[in-house]
Amino acid sequence: MIRAATLIIALFVCVGAAGAAGAAQFGPSQHAIKDDTGDPMTNFDLGADLSARLAKLPGQMPVGNLQGDVTLLQFYDLNCPFCREAAADVDTLVRTDKKLKLVFVPYAVLSVASAQGALVEVEAAKLLTPEKYLEFHRRIYANRGLIDGPRVLAAAQDVGLDQQKLAAAANTEANLNVLRANADFGTAAKMVATPAYIINGVAILGHPGLKPLQDVIKSVRACGKVVC
Repeated sequence: MIRAATLIIALFVCVGAAGAAGAAQFGPSQHAIKDDTGDPMTNFDLGADLSARLAKLPGQMPVGNLQGDVTLLQFYDLNCPFCREAAADVDTLVRTDKKLKLVFVPYAVLSVASAQGALVEVEAAKLLTPEKYLEFHRRIYANRGLIDGPRVLAAAQDVGLDQQKLAAAANTEANLNVLRANADFGTAAKMVATPAYIINGVAILGHPGLKPLQDVIKSVRACGKVVC
């Protein structure tokens, strides 16, 4: 997976550009979303153009109820410490809310290791059922330490995939292009923090906690807005 290094250079450029331009979008369009300590969460409306672009973004990995009444997307980097902390909450959320469609979107912007792991994730998603993919995602985070290609391959083996075949299939230009597309979208959407969530056309930067996410989902169901 040596080619992942080239991808990372491009991703860091994308993230830097997003950080420089992001402040202009934060402000008037924010909703009163707070984290589990009561602090406000940076959030903003995506707008019609970005929402349409999001709908066509490749490499999305849906789990939970695929015909759910609410869809929540999580953009994450495998080696983001906040994403790791959020993983248990997200797992609980999708397992306890039987009407929720959760979509994982790999946003590998922090390291070569993250990109290597994400390449395996993208390929594994083609081979696993949503239930098995959720188990696979949980196993990736089961132990501490760096998450890279070999670690994600080991998690894939635990759910029945062949490591050698998966590694060969993962390291392709097509899968690299999925990660590039996700990075390009993150740049355009000013998603300068991981994890980031998108629900009902609203991007939320950072992890608010389990209860605040449940409240946002409840509001979308009740009034069609992230905050009623």
